[in-house]
Amino acid sequence: MSGFLLLYFFMIGQFTEPIPTIYVKNIEELAAANKNAKPGDIIVLRNGEWKDVEFSLDAQGTKENPVTYKAETAGKVIVTGHSQLKLGGNYLVVEGWYFTNGYAGDNAVINYRINNDKLANNCRVTNCVINDFNNPRRMDDNNWVAFYGKNNRLDHCSFIDKKNMGVLLAVILDDERSRENYHFIDHNYFGKRIPLASNGGEIIRVGVSQHCQFNSNTHISGNFFEHCDGETEIISIKSGSNVVDENIFRECQGSVVLRHGDNNFVAGNIFLGNDKPGTGGVRVINKGQRVGDNVFYKCRGVDFRSPMAIMNGIPNSPANRYVQVTEADIAYNTFYECAPVTFGEGSDAERTLPPDKVVFANNTFYNTRDSVIYRSYDKIDGFRFANNTVSPEVPQELVKGFEKTNIPQQKVFKYGDPSAPEYPHVDILPILEKERFMGSGASWFPKKSSVAPVKPTMVQCATTAEVYKQLETKTPVIIKLTGRNYLLTKPFTITKPVEFTGNKLQTIKIRTGDMMSVFVIAGSGNLSLKNLSIDGTAIKATHFISNDSSGSSSHYNLSVRNCSVMNLDRANGCQDIFYAYRYMVADSLIFHSNSFSANKCNGIMMTDEKENKGYYNAEKIFIGHNLFTNLGGELLNIYRGGNDESTLGPQLVFSHNRVSSCQSDTLLPLIRFTGVQVTSVFSNTFNDCNPTGILISYKDAVRARHLLEKNVLQGSGRIEKNNFVTEK
Repeated sequence: MSGFLLLYFFMIGQFTEPIPTIYVKNIEELAAANKNAKPGDIIVLRNGEWKDVEFSLDAQGTKENPVTYKAETAGKVIVTGHSQLKLGGNYLVVEGWYFTNGYAGDNAVINYRINNDKLANNCRVTNCVINDFNNPRRMDDNNWVAFYGKNNRLDHCSFIDKKNMGVLLAVILDDERSRENYHFIDHNYFGKRIPLASNGGEIIRVGVSQHCQFNSNTHISGNFFEHCDGETEIISIKSGSNVVDENIFRECQGSVVLRHGDNNFVAGNIFLGNDKPGTGGVRVINKGQRVGDNVFYKCRGVDFRSPMAIMNGIPNSPANRYVQVTEADIAYNTFYECAPVTFGEGSDAERTLPPDKVVFANNTFYNTRDSVIYRSYDKIDGFRFANNTVSPEVPQELVKGFEKTNIPQQKVFKYGDPSAPEYPHVDILPILEKERFMGSGASWFPKKSSVAPVKPTMVQCATTAEVYKQLETKTPVIIKLTGRNYLLTKPFTITKPVEFTGNKLQTIKIRTGDMMSVFVIAGSGNLSLKNLSIDGTAIKATHFISNDSSGSSSHYNLSVRNCSVMNLDRANGCQDIFYAYRYMVADSLIFHSNSFSANKCNGIMMTDEKENKGYYNAEKIFIGHNLFTNLGGELLNIYRGGNDESTLGPQLVFSHNRVSSCQSDTLLPLIRFTGVQVTSVFSNTFNDCNPTGILISYKDAVRARHLLEKNVLQGSGRIEKNNFVTEK
């Protein structure tokens, strides 16, 4: 290199200013650095725990020189406790933060607004993680991310395990400063949202019904959604001119729902149902929606969750209901071994307007397992069907515009370009899934949990004190009850996986004073009773088993197998065998191969959700192969009030039970289902149960699926059915 060039590079180095880097170790130093920040500054947060802090960042960067707030090491700036991040500046970048072991209360965890006067514009949050950062109580509503302002971005972040009420990510359009916003939400990972058992469990919502006439122009692209089962809407679009493209939805019990607003575009997405029940695709409402070049793979959702649901509308619909589908373009989509798509979905006495001016063309249906590939619930003369190809194995007689032909598994079309070369969509799905999965979310956060489950230890407990001691430890435990008598001064409170077992031939007598329950299951508690014979003559607790009444956002589970429970009596104060308190959700309740005899109380009571907003408190309930004898109360009562249609549950199986000489109050059914979404009552025997009253009652405000099959009734009451009951 010549001396001139050496001198040149030396002089460039002399006159190029280094990028200012400011290190801060606490919230006071960060606030000072933020106040004095200039365009191009990099403010580095020292590694460590930042607990109970409110970050308010309002510096002013530029497009070429943003102000960056960066973790010293990505993932090592750990935000805990009652904390939140607010952005209210211009051209700011937040990078590498980790939110865990905390909650944000009523506020969003990450808010693109400090207050009503300070909205974020042109700001970016990247390579950050929010993990199980939930309000302690399930009904305490908040978002994890709230978008305001314009031109903001959220990318390469991971969001895991939101449990409490509220949309995970909300785009707010409450005034002109946040409309026509052109936000970009890309390459993020959204994982494991368990069923919320109510409305409000969406992952992303863009707008709300009262702002549905405004355009948002939000772009949701390249994200990976996995096991997002919060409710029927994964992405809820409630505004206009948004784009949802090139995302993967893996085994999510829900759909992309064009709920309100016009002229939205859903294209190039892959919906991997993988035969999981309830996995949906796209639901279409309103005007001018375009849905194309999507792949639906083994999506098995039905009704609102069907792979493609094109809704009926309401005449003169208010904003928060259903506007008629018009001028939609649905083309070049591939449906591979999917449940039927639905036309005129939701048709009822209110939703009477079928879709109109809908182009449904060049879609491919490869199906070797279903008898139909579409269902129509109203007139379909408002559709123009053209060039849709269907596997010849499908026996359905198809309307004009659908043609049966041999379809290679590889066949697919590119949206809007029928001459584009075909490529093997089905064959490359695993490659695409892996590629996008690895490219989504925070780079430093593990894609899969590496924590092995802890195996429980088995201990023998002859006394109540020994049981209490084991329940206070943090590790899972199997407690073998070896004593004959247990006197409780407080409930057995379950906060972890706990199994109680014993010798069923040896009866255990439990004595209590006045208390909530013998067994109280707290959030994250898993209780199993197995091979126990319990005499409840001396139990004065209000319930034998219940969840706690705090309304925890963490779910619980209960399993009772091969047990005998007898002599519970409301005269002593015991009202129920099991009682579910409101606002807390069980993933599963299982009663299998038990004997319940001479209990003068109610059986399984789930009636505490009184708001009539679609809330319920158990996702799946299995009651099978049990013997119920001489029960003096209601056997089973499940209540889900209101007309909300956003959830799958509860789902109940009641089968192979023998029920004898059980009698509720003469005015009450022995078994009562109110608003339960799915029930299967089959192969049960009822002898001398509620002989002059109602044995089973069904009441529903919205569509439900009930099966009655092979039940034997002898000297028992009548069944009060509705039009959703199928009896065989």
